[in-house]
Amino acid sequence: MINFRYHVVSLTAVFLALAIGLVVGTAALNGPVADSLRENVNELRKDNQQMRQAVNNMEEQLDREDDFAAEIAGTFLPGRLTGKRVLVLSLPFGRDNTEGVVKMLQLGGADVVGRVDLQDKFINPDNNNDLLELAVTAARPTNAPTTNLPGNGHGVETSSALLATVLLDGASDATPISEADRRAVLAAYTNANYLTTSDRLTASAEAVVIVSGQPYIDKDSAAKDESVVKVAEQFHRTGATVVAGNGSEGGNVVAFVRGDAVLAGSISTVDNANTVQGQLVTALTLVQQVNENKAGHYGVGDDAASLLPRLPQ
Repeated sequence: MINFRYHVVSLTAVFLALAIGLVVGTAALNGPVADSLRENVNELRKDNQQMRQAVNNMEEQLDREDDFAAEIAGTFLPGRLTGKRVLVLSLPFGRDNTEGVVKMLQLGGADVVGRVDLQDKFINPDNNNDLLELAVTAARPTNAPTTNLPGNGHGVETSSALLATVLLDGASDATPISEADRRAVLAAYTNANYLTTSDRLTASAEAVVIVSGQPYIDKDSAAKDESVVKVAEQFHRTGATVVAGNGSEGGNVVAFVRGDAVLAGSISTVDNANTVQGQLVTALTLVQQVNENKAGHYGVGDDAASLLPRLPQ
């Protein structure tokens, strides 16, 4: 029979073994094992410092490249877009780059007649039916033509077509849209929180620059990416169009346009408009579009034709 003394002896043996283990382990760590660990930590620390320095160097190089592009723009761009009326249409993922694009267009002498920022609500597939109804109610009290609006039940496509009709010149034989009608249609979408506009927008545009970004990544990403393409398609039916984006992979609008032979032949794309260089190239690409009626695809992506368009002297 196991008695109390046996338990005491057993517990004492366990604690004694733990104590010996701690002493032996500490002694081992204070010897070769500890030296090896210190050496590894020091090497990792040096690698980390080198990588941090490499990142700092790349950031400094990018800043210098941006400065270089800005200086080149000031020499090369002025006057190339003088007299051209341009609308800037920004999509949710391109918002941070829109101001830079506008500045380059203005540096080229373009008359930026206005800026329209489409909101996430406009792209959200949950609002399809509301956008279909809004396209009808917004146009009804105006003289905006609605006979050629898409009738396939896609709200973003139909509303984009209406907005393109009132914001761009369209066909040469089309009835001009009055400023009052333009403002009325925009007000309907603004009041419903589908878009915001600049204070200006007193004239129609002959060309549009669509500032986009990376593709969507949420559960509705496929439907949203499709909607962004619908926006670009409808605006390009009405005026010269340049899509200024960030990257050309993953299903964003730049990638889609470049992958479609028909769209690639008429819509120009720039895949690095998130940089000063890309914003300069966006303005130069628009010069090519409005002066030569020629589409091109530029930037740093593998599917870009070159870094920038080759323009006549």
